[in-house]
Amino acid sequence: MTTKPQIHIVWLKRDLRLQDNEAIFNALKSKKTVLLLYCFEPLLINDPHYSKRHWNFIKESILDLNKTLETHNSKILAIQSDIIAAINQLQNHYSISDIYSHQETGILTTFERDKNFKRYCKNNLINWHENVNNGVQRGLKNRDSWNKMVDAFYALEPLPFNPSENQLLSIQDITILEQNFNLPELKTPEQTPFQKGGRTMGLRYLKSFFEGRYQNYMFNISKPEQARTSCSRISPYIAWGNLSVREVYHLAYHLKKTSKHKKALEAFMSRLRWQTHFIQKFEMEHTMEEASVNKGFHKLKKAISKQYQIAWKTGQTGYPLVDACMRCLNETGYLNFRMRALVVSFFTHNLWQPWQEATTHLSQMFLDFEPGIHFPQLQMQAGETGTNMLRIYNPVKNSLEHDPDAIFIKKWAPELKHLDTPFVHEPYLMTDMEQQFYNFKLGVDYPNPIVDIETTRKKAGDTLWNLRKNKTVIKESKRILQKHTQRKRSPNT
Repeated sequence: MTTKPQIHIVWLKRDLRLQDNEAIFNALKSKKTVLLLYCFEPLLINDPHYSKRHWNFIKESILDLNKTLETHNSKILAIQSDIIAAINQLQNHYSISDIYSHQETGILTTFERDKNFKRYCKNNLINWHENVNNGVQRGLKNRDSWNKMVDAFYALEPLPFNPSENQLLSIQDITILEQNFNLPELKTPEQTPFQKGGRTMGLRYLKSFFEGRYQNYMFNISKPEQARTSCSRISPYIAWGNLSVREVYHLAYHLKKTSKHKKALEAFMSRLRWQTHFIQKFEMEHTMEEASVNKGFHKLKKAISKQYQIAWKTGQTGYPLVDACMRCLNETGYLNFRMRALVVSFFTHNLWQPWQEATTHLSQMFLDFEPGIHFPQLQMQAGETGTNMLRIYNPVKNSLEHDPDAIFIKKWAPELKHLDTPFVHEPYLMTDMEQQFYNFKLGVDYPNPIVDIETTRKKAGDTLWNLRKNKTVIKESKRILQKHTQRKRSPNT
């Protein structure tokens, strides 16, 4: 009987990079032959949180990695298969004793998949090594020592990618393996409105940010149009793992030593820490995907209106900034943070819709969909944590403050661009005579407001503030603070 050659496998998921990848680093440290594997899993392809823009980004990332791997005579085995079926097939050709991956803080679908895979590995005498990704720690009961652990993680130099000669399974061997699998088409459209995937592109965005764009970071972070260039725009590259938070943090830290714009870099670096904080929160409260983290808000019932939801999704609410934001997001996959908060606030407060009804549309549209950011932020903006300040964003006030010349609105709601700027912000204030003058008809050329923002704002605010006095909400708020903040910290700080 011929002995099968032994290999170790790195199962790539949301860590599509070679550098500062703990799973790859540890696999290479074993000195064994290593195969890099990516599975386009049917359970995720069919999951409503994902969309074609995500899969194209991943495909572009894999192709970019393969260019780097050519110098090592290797590539990623990219297949369409669930992970257990893939390993079963690979075991027909190789002896597999160890599999490496990162600890994924994902949706419930991936959580269940990982539990099944853990049982599978145990039953097949395979050592599955789950490695830390971006500083998120598994198994914590509270945050008492979290800051120290994260500080220590960030302090370490990013891990290099230095495979030994011929340590990676060769292109020739991988090509033979491909004959046993369904292979996805990795080619994607050349021209798209989305940011292209891949580490090369991520580093290009990062380079241009640190070479100058960051200087206006703090001034433009809330402005829907200017933020598109003044913000880093690396969020999809971090979400899908083309870049690690740690390596970006290190670059910002070193730049700060000589920069004249230290406060901008400090603000940027603090948001990198926020990223780890929120994913850690989701790691410790995985039920947040489906239910409010504060159980006291489970009694909050909202009547579902498909009419409202369709108007919101398609940018037809009658409030120009909301509509421009939703159209821009649908088309490009990106919105700056404040505008994301605004559209969620409008959906949950003014339209009075359950935040759960917004989850899949937004996750499909956000090119940088990251579960650990997505669900905690949705709940925070919906005012259902009991621990955060209740913020109900006024779309008109934000429009006047952050897009005063209506440049963003005119771009994404072009039916308004020939109106004078005050009417672009509030077209519903036009009289019949003014509508005739502009050859513009409310309700025809642009919708009337779907709701009254002042009335709905008051209703939402009164309801949520009253609910915050509920005993269960108060009890849960204390539990959440105790679990997700350092215990020495006062709830009022």
